[in-house]
Amino acid sequence: MSPSPSRSLSRRGFLATAGAAGSGLSLTAGVLAAGFNPQPPLPKPGQQHVFGLKHPPLERVRVGFIGVGGRGMSLLGNLLDIPHVEIRAVCDVVPERVKRAQAQVQARGQAEPAGYDSDERAFEALCRRDDLDLVYIATPWDSHVPMAVTAMRQGKHAAIEVPAAMTIAECWDLVDTAETTRRHCLMLENCCYGEIELLVLRMVVQGVFGELTHAEAGYLHEARDYLLRDLPGANWRRRFVATLDGNLYPTHGLGPVALYLGIHAGDRLDHLVSMSSRELALSRRRDALPADDPRRRESFACGDINTTLVRTALGRTILVQYSMVQARPYSRINMVAGTTGTFCDYPPRLHLDGQPEGWVTDLQPYHERYGHPLWKQLNAPARASGGHGGMDYVMNWRLIHCLREGRPLDLTVYDAAAWSCLVPLSIASVARGSARWRIPDFTGAWRDQPPSPLATL
Repeated sequence: MSPSPSRSLSRRGFLATAGAAGSGLSLTAGVLAAGFNPQPPLPKPGQQHVFGLKHPPLERVRVGFIGVGGRGMSLLGNLLDIPHVEIRAVCDVVPERVKRAQAQVQARGQAEPAGYDSDERAFEALCRRDDLDLVYIATPWDSHVPMAVTAMRQGKHAAIEVPAAMTIAECWDLVDTAETTRRHCLMLENCCYGEIELLVLRMVVQGVFGELTHAEAGYLHEARDYLLRDLPGANWRRRFVATLDGNLYPTHGLGPVALYLGIHAGDRLDHLVSMSSRELALSRRRDALPADDPRRRESFACGDINTTLVRTALGRTILVQYSMVQARPYSRINMVAGTTGTFCDYPPRLHLDGQPEGWVTDLQPYHERYGHPLWKQLNAPARASGGHGGMDYVMNWRLIHCLREGRPLDLTVYDAAAWSCLVPLSIASVARGSARWRIPDFTGAWRDQPPSPLATL
């Protein structure tokens, strides 16, 4: 590998990172040791891009669930509130969770779904079923790709929780499999469906902020006590914080601003640099545990906050921050700036050319003029069904609606790969003293694509 601080990442580069996400140390070592092929290999036979991919309309959407812990059960509840959805199968490594999910489905008047809980490979039998159209995957991060690839190879569409992948090789696995099987593969990025985010998207599309030059995003969610708890969800998340130092959860903030900037619709993420602060907050909280608590012996690799700066092919910049341990209010930042105005969230406010100095915080007139059709249509059922203020319901409703109408989906496998790849690339950049890393072009065809359907409703 060249000693230059600018690392190149062409198609299927960093293949040595495959399968390394289970161990943070091997993920970092794999990223840093892997070489790259300067010439992209030819696509596999039958492989072609999936922009605008459509399938015949489905009268009903038959769903299988892999992972019915806390997040999976929340998604399941949303789907049971959406007409024309049938839950046919559920899978989890904990049998009690499978029984709980089966009972919830039955309580809503559907037949008991088949249950799979024999071992960690039980999901393969679920994916082989011939009565499923769509497989939801709500499991720990480093298990997403094998499950999604299996589902697509068995003829199912795959809907993956965030982040979709933990290595560059896994990102390419998702892209290559989707392009070969011609199946939808999307990341369930619920924040793209928030009422504020869709309002801002409509304002961007209608030129309110002029030509965009910069955006800021983040996941700033104080969770020290949660991370230190002896609960399954906390344990597997703590495993990543203990072994990886980088931007480990970028997509909640990045997804919406990527849509604002038209990423994969005339622009793309080109390169990044990343740095982390020192780690203190979680260790200090750990030290307050009882002296005989075994968690007192644990250490943590991830800095208290990571800041990643991305530059796009058109020269726009995106700041993406991540922290789950700083004592601060929750924020995804959600800022976008252009030649005639700026919007910034938490709390939501904007400033436009011609306004008096300062922020405008009364956004009701903007909701009335630019409010997104999905929220105007679904506000009541979304808030009743719940899930992060209703955005989960809107996301799930929209996915089912597009499949039933035979329409292209709002988010593509390219979005899943490009947004998720900030995880391994930020780790690589931090490990090399904030070195510059190129971001792969997962599409090969980003210049001439139309905006996401979300932007044109």
